[in-house]
Amino acid sequence: YPRQIREWVRGTDIEDAPVVFEGEKKDVSVGAYISDERHHGGGIYEVRYRSTTFYTSKKWMRKVKYEHLLAPDDPQREGVEEAGEFIELGIQDDADGSIIGNMLLISLRSDWEPVPGGKTYKQGSTIYTDVGTFLEKGKEGCDYQVLFEPTERTACEYWSTLKDYLVLSIMDNVKTRYEFYRIAEDGTSLKLVAADEEPLIRASDVRPVDSTFSNKFWFITSGYTQPSTLYIADAAKVENEGYAPDVYIEEELKSLPSQYDASDLETIQMVAFSDDGTEIPYFIVKKKDTVLDGNTPTLLYGYGGFEISLGPKYISTVGLSWLERGGAYVEANIRGGGEFGPSWHQAALKANRNKSYEDFSSVAKHLIAQNICKPSTLAARGGSNGGLLMGNMYTMYPDLFGAIHCAVPLLDMKRYHTLLAGASWMAEFGDPDTEDWDEFLNKYSPYHNIDADRENYPPMIVTTSTRDDRVHPAHARKMVKKLWDMGEGKNWPIYYYENIEGGHGGAADAKQSAFMTALAYDFMWDTLTSK
Repeated sequence: YPRQIREWVRGTDIEDAPVVFEGEKKDVSVGAYISDERHHGGGIYEVRYRSTTFYTSKKWMRKVKYEHLLAPDDPQREGVEEAGEFIELGIQDDADGSIIGNMLLISLRSDWEPVPGGKTYKQGSTIYTDVGTFLEKGKEGCDYQVLFEPTERTACEYWSTLKDYLVLSIMDNVKTRYEFYRIAEDGTSLKLVAADEEPLIRASDVRPVDSTFSNKFWFITSGYTQPSTLYIADAAKVENEGYAPDVYIEEELKSLPSQYDASDLETIQMVAFSDDGTEIPYFIVKKKDTVLDGNTPTLLYGYGGFEISLGPKYISTVGLSWLERGGAYVEANIRGGGEFGPSWHQAALKANRNKSYEDFSSVAKHLIAQNICKPSTLAARGGSNGGLLMGNMYTMYPDLFGAIHCAVPLLDMKRYHTLLAGASWMAEFGDPDTEDWDEFLNKYSPYHNIDADRENYPPMIVTTSTRDDRVHPAHARKMVKKLWDMGEGKNWPIYYYENIEGGHGGAADAKQSAFMTALAYDFMWDTLTSK
């Protein structure tokens, strides 16, 4: 990750570019950008930040003129006063700040009381205030407006700005709905003009065609059984024509071809209850006439970390390798992810990481209780942080699964922070060099929790890449070697494949990716159906 920001002029050597900002050695990274909001009635702002952990940062900002963005020797800079000093942005370290027009939008990862004795804004909210007032008077001197406040089952996914509108994407029980806000001409306020009443089971993305001059946007959608489709859309239609779902769409431009027959498939959202009673939603894709006799080969996928959300999207490999064969595919929205905002993520950090594993196992138990599958016909799959999840399913809940695919995994949580990018993840998992190891990390380090007294473990394939520059292949290598050694003479079927190329994705090109995917799916399918 970068530690220096240099101001580079085109046509010059990068080595000659002066360092204008530098982080500390212990920082995760540094960054800088320009926010030009003149088209929304605002100014130009230069922003710098130091990411002190994966989820916290220090931020500085100043207002500049167009001339300050030119090369130092550009004639247009002659006679222009130097830009003012940077002002530290007085928001919480775990909050994000963005500028639209003359508004500073603040996304909160924890509760915030900017004015002592005043209103406390809820974790997961997005609020806004006048950016000039904030820089001049600080957080205590501002009035705040709420753009979004979460409920227990909603989260702000993202927003996208157009010439006259802000489009807010909301995850509502892991489904998508939109709200459209008109940006005031002077860039000082937002007015809600249209909103979806019901969320849809689909992934969708709003990308401006040209946010400076146009209200048109590229609208991309997909679902578990619907390939990605690209539309051209116009936000102005939500006001001009009256609102109805997808009224903003003008024309379908292109759609990816279907890669498998989905005509007899259905997608259903279901709910399991975790050990502490928390509702854990999950999606299941299966044939409409699936017989609930426990014999359906079922693949359960999960991640549960880094505030990354799972949700409806088209995965052709799942369709070809699993659904067309008659299997059922399941995605679990477990804690640690971002499906319900920062609180859902923070509920499974560090000492509470066990919540992710309890959630995933609860979904597995629910599938079995619904007679969709049984342990011998249930496979689990996950990669990276999801590989750690798989490692813990293997050591904590070995009797729940008939096959496991553990991809590019973290497995040795005693040493993960010494390998490649691992040190940057201590805000997620904890620091093994402190009391964190004895208090909780040792409990979910699969490498240290193999039970030598067990006679049976489920069949597992571990895959990695020699050139993985994020999660070191040593995690996978050590785990497999230890299982081979300790499992000699026992029923511990363990398989290993290391691709010599490909980075963290595990494959360097389409051919390698196809092979790695087929290897994993065939292993799981053959294992489940041969019993």
